Amino acid sequence: MKRYLILILISIRFITPGFSQGSNSQLGAELSLISQVNQGNSYITFPTDIGNIESLWFEGNVIPNFYIRKSKNSQLMGVLTPQIIVRMYQEKSYPVKTPSYIPQVTIYYMVAGNKKINNLSLFGRLAHHSNGQDGDFFLENGEVNLLSGNFATNYLEAGLIKTNINSRFNAHQFFKTSLEIHPKAWISTELEGIYSRFRWNNSVSIFKLPAGNNLAPKKNADLSLKGEATWMFGDVKDWAGISADRLNVRLTLYYHPKFLEDIGLFVQYYHGSDYYNMYFGHMLDLIRFGLMTEKLRF
Repeated sequence: MKRYLILILISIRFITPGFSQGSNSQLGAELSLISQVNQGNSYITFPTDIGNIESLWFEGNVIPNFYIRKSKNSQLMGVLTPQIIVRMYQEKSYPVKTPSYIPQVTIYYMVAGNKKINNLSLFGRLAHHSNGQDGDFFLENGEVNLLSGNFATNYLEAGLIKTNINSRFNAHQFFKTSLEIHPKAWISTELEGIYSRFRWNNSVSIFKLPAGNNLAPKKNADLSLKGEATWMFGDVKDWAGISADRLNVRLTLYYHPKFLEDIGLFVQYYHGSDYYNMYFGHMLDLIRFGLMTEKLRF
């Protein structure tokens, strides 16, 4: 599957003539904010997970976003994101098992809208997800090889993002819906029939803006709430066409107290299939706490 990662990098080279220091226009600032909300945030969890996940010291999501040159009218922008998810287990020697590597390139295009009230944007993404292992997928007893089994998939995602500002609550509001497709030729053959290749992703985000800085805040958001839901289509295990097993739900509440700089506190509820590479067969139902960055750049 390494050849698909190479294809991603080649694609980046052809669509990105260079990097930009950013546009000073409000339109460009709005597009940067839209992309940041959609890409996600870096975080680290505390060793206090409540639920059925294995005992962890932490889970860390490292998701830096490198902004590619915007178009002159600030309606088109690309983002390169070398995302990595790491878990350290509460076991002997505190092992970090098979991190998830998710490099991706995303293109955003703002279709129309009032830059100070609302807008509509389209986005497309090419991504790779693997765990850097090359062992057999299954153990001799038929179970999935969680320790060194090779996990690799590549996917395309396309969708739209509707953005508006709620003046009553002084908050940015985002709604995203997208279709994620993992072509059969782009995934490990062992995943066929046990891993969903078609997914409908939806999310709603609300960011409370700092008081006294309406519409164009210059510092971090004080409070944010994000709800996400994914429905997994296709033939997966013995799941029925309409089954609760096909639904992944995540709800995150983030608070940035004034005494902290670039980080804040978050609490999150997650229910659904594990998103950590070879652990995809595990069904999670948990509540977790931790630190998260929520730096809104304008």
